[in-house]
Amino acid sequence: MSQEFDYDLVIIGAGVGGHGAAIHAVSCGLKTAIIEKADMGGTCVNRGCIPSKALLAASGRVRELRNEHHLKSLGIQIGSVTYDRAAIAHHASSIVDKLRGDLVNSLKRLKVDIIAGVGRVAGSQKVSVTTDSGEKILTAKDIIIAAGSIPWVPPGIKIDGKTVFTSDDAIKLESVPNWVAIIGSGYIGLEFSDVYSALGSEITMIEALDNLMPGFDPDIAKIAQRVLIAPRDVETYTSTLAKKVTPGSPVVIELADAKTKETIDTIEVDACLVATGRIPDTKDLGLENVGAETDKRGYIPVDDRMAVLLHGEPVPHLWAIGDATGKMMLAHAASAQGIVAVENMCDRPRTVDYASIPGAAFTHPEISFVGLTEPQAQEKAQAEGFTIATTRSYFKGNSKAIAEGESDGIAKVIYRQDTGEVLGVHIIGLHASDLIHEAANAIAQRQSIKSLAYLVHAHPTLSEVLDEAYKRALVHT
Repeated sequence: MSQEFDYDLVIIGAGVGGHGAAIHAVSCGLKTAIIEKADMGGTCVNRGCIPSKALLAASGRVRELRNEHHLKSLGIQIGSVTYDRAAIAHHASSIVDKLRGDLVNSLKRLKVDIIAGVGRVAGSQKVSVTTDSGEKILTAKDIIIAAGSIPWVPPGIKIDGKTVFTSDDAIKLESVPNWVAIIGSGYIGLEFSDVYSALGSEITMIEALDNLMPGFDPDIAKIAQRVLIAPRDVETYTSTLAKKVTPGSPVVIELADAKTKETIDTIEVDACLVATGRIPDTKDLGLENVGAETDKRGYIPVDDRMAVLLHGEPVPHLWAIGDATGKMMLAHAASAQGIVAVENMCDRPRTVDYASIPGAAFTHPEISFVGLTEPQAQEKAQAEGFTIATTRSYFKGNSKAIAEGESDGIAKVIYRQDTGEVLGVHIIGLHASDLIHEAANAIAQRQSIKSLAYLVHAHPTLSEVLDEAYKRALVHT
């Protein structure tokens, strides 16, 4: 620990990224403080990953128990299934409370100073903290900004938190409307469509781009539409803007052609979830006090070491991680970035390998992915002068999936034709979020299907879906 400063490290923001950075900093011998202006745990613990997965778990059970065809195929017969909305909501909120408490206690055990207040960069190696009792200045050898993000609400949409709301309010599950419009078909929109449709709501999904699920690999998106949308009470609009949304009873939504912006229809629904993405929460961080600034979109520019950049050069002793950087808006990516930042401030050079960071949508069945989509891989191949190939294996040929009676899905592997290096893997199917990590580790090690095809997987397990994909690829190289 340096004697020149109050702390070796001060972290602004106590979400998953800030928490991960603090734990790693302590393990490296750094005296650490963390500042949080709202709830400890940030978006993931309080308004994102954790409560939404609790809702998905409960609603998924309802969906499964109401699927008479599936249960009968397993030899199971049950009566009618009902649910208690308030109890499901309490299930989610109680898990949030527990995990928030666990997070705070873990920091206290490690003797990290937790400061409730608004943190700002006050100058080189200085942080101002505004609390209920006033403002004070802390000095720190290094500063990490982990400010997170907030939902983005497009122009023309009015939020009242009751009938028109973002995911921040949706996780409270204060009601299960008969008819819900969901604006956006990314993973947030998909997951809440899964929740609401399982609990009996009719869904209208509105997507501004030409295809649903535009961020997913096209083959996965096509299957997801067949499995997650077509059999359920979900109607969809593509190339369509929610030009104007007015809260009330009913909610009035004016729909417009995404290209011409001309109004094409007006619908009335019971509620509207705005799932149009997130933007960085980077206003008033005091970056100007060290000459730094955000880009036009509000993100903090950083290099792969997580150092904040000014005109392309690192700002000494200032780092940024998580959603505020715009690199990958995933909680585990933020945590990885925090560890990398701490490593570099301890003079142990390390960078973030974004290609190997997986993501998942916890729908039923799940979707997971790591690395490049096929269009992205094609673009890379054309730029660098190589050829890609793809291979697919199917859950319907997997013994464990067949035994579970849940054999919808595929695993798709994208790789270089010459070296066999895996560039991307995309899975939709039972436990896809767990299966993806084998592929993520393969990409992290830049492994080839020429070696992966000879690995041994336990039988019968779902992991054999990837084993089969690797072996199929080997035949064609």
